Amino acid sequence: MRMKRGQKRRDKQEDGGGPSPGVPENCKKLCQEGSEELVQEQGHYNPESTVDWGCLPQEILLQIFQYLPLLDRAFASQVCRGWNQAFHMPELWRCFEFELNQPASSCLKATHPDLIKQIIRRHSNHLQYVSFKVDSSTESAEAACDILSQLVNCSLKTLGLISTARPSFMELPKSHFISALTVVFVNSKSLSSLKIDDTPVDDPSLKVLVANNSDTLKLLKMSSCPHVSPAGILCVADQCHGLRELALNYHLLSDELLLALSSERHVHLEHLRIDVVSENPGQMQFHTIKRSSWEAMVRHSPKFSLVMYFFLYEDEFGPFFCDEVPVTHLYFGRSVSKEVLGRVGMTCPRLIELVVCANGLRPLDEELIRIAERCQHLSAIGLGECEVSCSAFVEFVKMCGCRLSQLSIMEEVLVPDHKYGLDDIHWEVSKHLGRVWFPDMMPTW
Repeated sequence: MRMKRGQKRRDKQEDGGGPSPGVPENCKKLCQEGSEELVQEQGHYNPESTVDWGCLPQEILLQIFQYLPLLDRAFASQVCRGWNQAFHMPELWRCFEFELNQPASSCLKATHPDLIKQIIRRHSNHLQYVSFKVDSSTESAEAACDILSQLVNCSLKTLGLISTARPSFMELPKSHFISALTVVFVNSKSLSSLKIDDTPVDDPSLKVLVANNSDTLKLLKMSSCPHVSPAGILCVADQCHGLRELALNYHLLSDELLLALSSERHVHLEHLRIDVVSENPGQMQFHTIKRSSWEAMVRHSPKFSLVMYFFLYEDEFGPFFCDEVPVTHLYFGRSVSKEVLGRVGMTCPRLIELVVCANGLRPLDEELIRIAERCQHLSAIGLGECEVSCSAFVEFVKMCGCRLSQLSIMEEVLVPDHKYGLDDIHWEVSKHLGRVWFPDMMPTW
């Protein structure tokens, strides 16, 4: 007995073969009309009845084009006049990533130069969310600056300068880079997100940023910017009262900055990331932030996240964790001593996540138990080249309980003892976690 066409379509959709619930109504209608034409009364396919793809509504074409790689999108625009018109719809160019690299030294697919010229000529006033991804070559960084200099009609909301490898922008003459960046700062007037890591941005250029975008700037990420001083970043904090996220190197952090971010005029900060990096062992002097400054910050923004990345040598931790610090996410990228980890357990009551890439050969049993006792919000931990006895690790998991959502422990970390061996520890840990758990063979952080 033959089923009706409507029943066939319903069965097909129930089986997952029809348009998904997320597909726009116009697209559903188009698919239904196409199927009506393709299936005759006898249920046979009619090769002469096909969908006229040139007549697709532009809103459907726009959604399709948004999923295409840039070069495929450009090729598609040459199919017919309707597709070419869709290719130049302003909505398609609000978000764009310029990929600039030297083919001889990079595996990235570069944005074609002719396409860049066309975008600048016809769509610079449509660009709102723009990023530049460049390789380590000076030529690629110069090309990015040349494009920035041409965005005189733009009104960007987001700008990201991303180097896939150093030195890139840092190899450019400072004046050339600042001149190009200033064009965007002056013309945009509505920047809300700025990511300029590893660039020669300086204090005067930040003043231009503040003068033109102080009411709109919400995110500023500028780690490894050696020409910016604490006074320069303080100027941003003093004027940009809507700032919600901030990422910078530790040498830019100061008591004055924290107090400025804690002022009544300032919107509550949600995320503060600090990179504590030492390039040359023993040659950097790190200052100490007062406990009162951190307390002012917590009073003003009690829910803010403080993320700290440490890339120090063991003898450089002296100024840190001597007093309470409201860090929530803590990452040690180099070896850290037992003494420092012991201080973490005493001074970081807000800690949520802890990652220790390396420690040495001295077991961290006492330190781990102390962290479980004092850090009542800890929910994620990762341990790399460390040592912990199986008994101490089980006790740690038992104390933290089900709140440990992430537990990434390398198998080599766990040292068998009289109570537990490697063959049975996963059962004991799984029991206290409330889910199946095994040690990791490779780090997941």
